[in-house]
Amino acid sequence: MSALIFREALKGRMGQAGLVLVDLRLAADGGRESYLAGHVPGAIYSDYAGDGWRRKVGNAPGLLPDAAHLAGLFGKLGITPKTEVVLIPVGSSANDFAASARACWTLKQAGHRAVSILDGGMRGWMRAGWPIETGENAPRAAPPYPLAPQAGLRRTAEDVEAALQAHSASLVDARSASFFKGLEKASEAKRAGRIPGALSADHARAFDSATASLLPAEKLAALYAEVPPGPVISYCNTGHSAATNWFVLSEVLGRPDVGLYDGSMTDWTQDDKRPVETG
Repeated sequence: MSALIFREALKGRMGQAGLVLVDLRLAADGGRESYLAGHVPGAIYSDYAGDGWRRKVGNAPGLLPDAAHLAGLFGKLGITPKTEVVLIPVGSSANDFAASARACWTLKQAGHRAVSILDGGMRGWMRAGWPIETGENAPRAAPPYPLAPQAGLRRTAEDVEAALQAHSASLVDARSASFFKGLEKASEAKRAGRIPGALSADHARAFDSATASLLPAEKLAALYAEVPPGPVISYCNTGHSAATNWFVLSEVLGRPDVGLYDGSMTDWTQDDKRPVETG
């Protein structure tokens, strides 16, 4: 199953057994009420915040939930090891796409391989003139998912510290320039700035608002050519927008050894001994 599924391919598979479509509409795009008013036929709704796709620990709001929670969440959504999952963004913004990218990373980290994101999201679907449906589709609940964590996809603060000391990985910062330079910070972060030596790669540049989708693969390859070969650690403020850079590098461009630091700057800055760079 490819990382991106195009609407023509999905349309041809609608109603197929073992296929679960998950609409992850954010509150900024109307949340559940917007989903009820119109969505890709057959899609179920999952509240990105309310269902706990991420958890807050201390002042770090974007950490990976514990195994028991994820097993229950996937089961509630009807996801089994044999399920093919299609995540459906609205197509409204880079931030909206990042939610699906983060959910994709969460599923992959849990050991679920068959997951993709609908290219262009719901807006692309509608632009093609294809019908949407209203109301709610109830998921077919399954037993708690048997997680098989893929350690290589997740990076912790200790992993980042080790990479800094050994110069063993490229750090890629997904935030806008003002955050990267330390001109502003997330409210939960104790200090403004970036992890020393990080490359600035604003995740929003990978998203084409005109098509409501990621840029074509060849353009993404050129855009991310600045990231040196070898291991990569993607981060941002809370592990949300960094998921887009992880998705592009790992799932679209097929680069090996790309990890996501889910704690990101809100976690990194909780320890005053960890270095932060500005300017």
